[in-house]
Amino acid sequence: MEQEELLRQIAKILKRLDIPYVITGGIAVVVWGRPRFTADIDIVIQLIPQKLDALAEELLKIDKDVYVDKAMMQHALERKGEFNFIHPSSGLKVDFWIMKDDTFSQEVMRRGIRKRIAGTIIFLSSPEDLILNKLLWYRLTESTRQLEDIESVIRIQQKLDWNYLRKWATIHKTLMVLHSLKKQSG
Repeated sequence: MEQEELLRQIAKILKRLDIPYVITGGIAVVVWGRPRFTADIDIVIQLIPQKLDALAEELLKIDKDVYVDKAMMQHALERKGEFNFIHPSSGLKVDFWIMKDDTFSQEVMRRGIRKRIAGTIIFLSSPEDLILNKLLWYRLTESTRQLEDIESVIRIQQKLDWNYLRKWATIHKTLMVLHSLKKQSG
């Protein structure tokens, strides 16, 4: 199974179950920035407890060998964390991130952008929200991959909402890094 096909199947499941989501991470970087390899699919979902069992059942139907652990899903839901879906025959992994209850996370979900990928409408994190989330990840991990991704999005996306970026980067205490990357991309 190709990455696009798995993404398409999961998007259809989330739509059918009426679970709001946005694709982020490497897939979003490929759309908004430079092409690069990504081994997984990162999806932020707004999951409520009543839909957990149905989501697990639908994911398990994708292929007979897939892995998803309902207990881990429940744990992720309780702590607003992450659970994994693994498709062993293709080597693909999906990281499902449970949306947090803060204002920024609600904005990210609200600002999701519809794109047609593999013949299916997919909701992607906006380029600005992708940048802001990657700044947060950089603050936590100091991974240069985050900086490279941000720089590529800034360089390629000519019409970014810099007021929005500055507002949230100030709140997240990542404004200095954002300004530095903007200068380098300049």
